[in-house]
Amino acid sequence: MLRLITGRRGASGFGSASTAEEVTQGIDATPFTAIITGGASGIGLETARVLALRNAHVIIAARNMETANEAKQHILNENKAAHIDILKLDLSSLKSVKAFADNFLALNLPLNILINNAGIMFCPFQLSEDGIEMQFATNHLGHFYLTSLFLDKMKETAKATGIEGRIVNLSSVAHLVCPRKGIEFHNINDKNSYQDKVAYGQSKLANLLHANELSRRLQEEGANITVNSVHPGLIMTNLMRHSAFLMKIIRVFTCLLWKNVPQGAATTCYVALHPSLKGVTGKYFVDCNEYKPSKLAEDEVLARNLWDFSNKLINASQKIIDE
Repeated sequence: MLRLITGRRGASGFGSASTAEEVTQGIDATPFTAIITGGASGIGLETARVLALRNAHVIIAARNMETANEAKQHILNENKAAHIDILKLDLSSLKSVKAFADNFLALNLPLNILINNAGIMFCPFQLSEDGIEMQFATNHLGHFYLTSLFLDKMKETAKATGIEGRIVNLSSVAHLVCPRKGIEFHNINDKNSYQDKVAYGQSKLANLLHANELSRRLQEEGANITVNSVHPGLIMTNLMRHSAFLMKIIRVFTCLLWKNVPQGAATTCYVALHPSLKGVTGKYFVDCNEYKPSKLAEDEVLARNLWDFSNKLINASQKIIDE
């Protein structure tokens, strides 16, 4: 806590006060193609801006194409050499996820970095078009499916270039606020027991479990791809639109713990680009330093069960679409 308040740097040389530009200073990302979900606003936009500043080819995946175009123009106004493309993606729709993946793969581009950044937070209960609780559908299942659709491309890119691929899942310290058993597999869509904060925490725990299980599987294969999770910190962005008033009140009493957007994007950019993390996988990072998550996040059985459960949900939805 003291390190968070003071900005004192950890073993990596960076801390809570470090910015995305600072942690990527001197890194040339010219060989890299990166997809950033939710890259049109907030820390996703800052991540896109900084990766483009370091010469990566950035694909912004966004639900609102008007906002995505504005984000692209914002980056180009500052950096005319930026290589930015935008593609439509609604993570709450598995059909949209598949269409996005097909559209990207049709471009015949390499894929070095996948940043699963987008999310929703504390929203009222509702089901996605696939009949899945919206925070779980958007924050976890959409990214789980998207990642699975890009694994072959990332393996192919890593093998052809000899450059390590990296997948970054944006989790949160909120993963601590989850159901007692971690994931409510049998009650995922139960409206009567729904609590928006707990549902959000469950989805963020799922991000961690997904990253850890995928990391384990890729290591077993010998694939040259790392998978890690990050907590960006407390940042006032559009993510908090469903609880803006509450967050403003909380911020008054916790003002020293909050970050600005450049600081909020730092850990993502560090894990995505920094050469010191070559070969580091299955870890959780806070303030650009490795951090121990909850016991549930490290539960390998829970991670495997979530993997199987997620695939079952996807397969069931695909059957409905095919019919």
